[in-house]
Amino acid sequence: MAQALITRSLFIPTPLCSPIASALFTPKNRTKTKTHQLFSREEKTQLTVAHSCCGGSEELRKKLDWKSSKMVMWVFGYGSLIWKAGFNYDERLVGFIKGYRRVFYQGSTDHRGTPEYPGRTVTLEPAEGEVCWGVAYRISNKEDQEVAITYLEVREKQYDKKAYLDFFTEPNATTPAVSDVMVYIASPDKKHNVNYLGPASIEEIAKQIIQAEGPSGPNRDYLFQLEEALVQFGCKDAHVMDLASEVRRILSERELAST
Repeated sequence: MAQALITRSLFIPTPLCSPIASALFTPKNRTKTKTHQLFSREEKTQLTVAHSCCGGSEELRKKLDWKSSKMVMWVFGYGSLIWKAGFNYDERLVGFIKGYRRVFYQGSTDHRGTPEYPGRTVTLEPAEGEVCWGVAYRISNKEDQEVAITYLEVREKQYDKKAYLDFFTEPNATTPAVSDVMVYIASPDKKHNVNYLGPASIEEIAKQIIQAEGPSGPNRDYLFQLEEALVQFGCKDAHVMDLASEVRRILSERELAST
């Protein structure tokens, strides 16, 4: 059943999200629509909730062709998409998804590492009772949607799954601000995701991040930029903060040892 939500509510600061968050509602220079167009149950059946990026790309394009140009698409970013979208969008909302947590378990051999020295980037793992903060981008123009999908399928090619989840902007909300927000996930299935590295100690992950560098830059920069982006809208992620602190500690010790 197709639904629509009026986009009039503002993000309400909480102890987890500071007043700075309000500055991050940054629509681009486009005419805003008044509703959030959602996927119908029929459409969700046609698009598998979790599927490979390669297959998903074609199905998404078919969907975009099938729907009118007024159909709205939403993308959730919980890693580098928070500070670097890379595509045109109409609106950017700070918020969270439920039932997942952000972890540095995905290997990166194309952006923040190499096949010889893989970097570590974030993925999502199911976690009952937890939430993952990030940003959701609204894309309403059909051409922009197609360009965004083409771009994301390359950028996120090492993430083998997609999910369509509820997105919330208020911590105590029981009704989502937007439904069916698309999110890329790197699964622990080594058959389909050969770059998955999995859990390790904070010290071990920190050492890998310090060593790794790829075409998109040093892996440590990715970690520090993610930490900063989350702090900017007042959200604390213990895993990210602990890892960033450990990287700084190791780098500081190495610097002292070299002097």
